[in-house]
Amino acid sequence: MSIAPRDFRKHFAGGGKVIAGWCSIPSAVTAEIVARQGFDAIAIDLQHGLIDYQVSLQMLQATGAVEVPALCRVPWNDAAPIMKALDAGFTGIICPMVNTREDAEKFVGACRYAPRGYRSYGPTRAARIHADYATSAADLIVTFAMIETAEAVRNLDSILAVPDIDAVYIGPADLALSLGYAPSLFSTDAAVLDAIATICRKAKAAGKIAGIHAGSSAQVREMLANGFDFVALSTDIRLFTTAVATALADARGTTARVSGGQY
Repeated sequence: MSIAPRDFRKHFAGGGKVIAGWCSIPSAVTAEIVARQGFDAIAIDLQHGLIDYQVSLQMLQATGAVEVPALCRVPWNDAAPIMKALDAGFTGIICPMVNTREDAEKFVGACRYAPRGYRSYGPTRAARIHADYATSAADLIVTFAMIETAEAVRNLDSILAVPDIDAVYIGPADLALSLGYAPSLFSTDAAVLDAIATICRKAKAAGKIAGIHAGSSAQVREMLANGFDFVALSTDIRLFTTAVATALADARGTTARVSGGQY
């Protein structure tokens, strides 16, 4: 059963888990295909994907055929793209590189109307697709602060203390880099694994949603079993690449050689 955007918070409050689809290909067609596969939420990536704002709007419209929460990973902790994404109708924001309490306050302030924040009022499309938007936006929008540096881990308690931070979302590759290891979604380094476990534990203790990006279906299951509430499955680019390579290898009777690394 799909989760309606207005029920996203209730789903987590009731102990529900979420597996999210991750869209990096700049295409409304592929986004609609991903959305129709039964994911609990869809994320459209404007940071490391190949998508600009206008294409993200078209993708959002295409995924609207399936009523699931639509999240936008914005390019950076900048009020302008955050507000524009929300005005387009996204119901969740994933914000990169939230390293301090001040970063967290800046992020959530851009997501909330006064008096809770400083978001400018002009929900051009959002008000047309979400009922009573002016009064419901605060409860509709879910804020994910990306915890992906050693600095963020050191400041985690103060970040989690910001009331309007709803969730944390771990970027494993950047976290590994920041801790001095090779970037990977599948790190086996004890320091990285310990940091990931610490982030999850502290987020849950603070009553926040704990999220992470996973590189495989098996890793999604592992992260959910380890206490995470929200796990994104790879990316559309990676899933497409793997499917094509596997089908071609099967046609040739050989072993698949997937190009392009793990992303």
